[in-house]
Amino acid sequence: MAEGDARDHARHMDAIYRSQRHVYDLTRKYYLLGRDRLIRELAPPPGGSVIEVGCGTARNLIAAARAWPEARFYGFDISEAMLETARTSVRRAGLDGRITLAQGDATSFDPKALFGFDAPDRVFMSYTLSMIPDWRGTIARGAEVLGPGGRLAIVDFGQQEGLPAAWRRLLFAWLARFDVTPRAELESAVRTVAADRGLAADFRPLYRGYAWSAALSRA
Repeated sequence: MAEGDARDHARHMDAIYRSQRHVYDLTRKYYLLGRDRLIRELAPPPGGSVIEVGCGTARNLIAAARAWPEARFYGFDISEAMLETARTSVRRAGLDGRITLAQGDATSFDPKALFGFDAPDRVFMSYTLSMIPDWRGTIARGAEVLGPGGRLAIVDFGQQEGLPAAWRRLLFAWLARFDVTPRAELESAVRTVAADRGLAADFRPLYRGYAWSAALSRA
């Protein structure tokens, strides 16, 4: 994403979440399905590094740090408003020493510049691609920075393919109010990135297609 576009997107996200961030976790827990499953399957190596792209309020990072106490966790978001809440949440959880936060752009993030290290063991994206304009570039960047044996894990809205059409119309109309667009071409994008970079790809629909899960793994 160009620098000017990134600034515009950051301002837009701040405008959306300046007030929503205070109730974000309370409301989203009922419909952002598959997040805890992703965290359970992270399995970073002891002493390994895990980056969340679009960490929001740090809800996922806190849960992951508790689930995997031997790993180090890092998160970034383009919204400074969200990061304000994330810093408070991490501090209250007593995890300041294990979770590091920064502001960054998902399409061009540099682990070395943001956090002081290269090649993370795990990167994950939980319900972020449906809000990022250049979501394909975000997948490509997440795959590109992986170290040997690394894995990029993704969960986001599916196309509701196993659910009633009326439900799909209602959900998509409601999500559009918050600039959320489920990515119908997510599977093909994941498989293209994997093929281009010699990675293994896995793709699974969850909850009758309510959510889609994907992973790209480096040997």
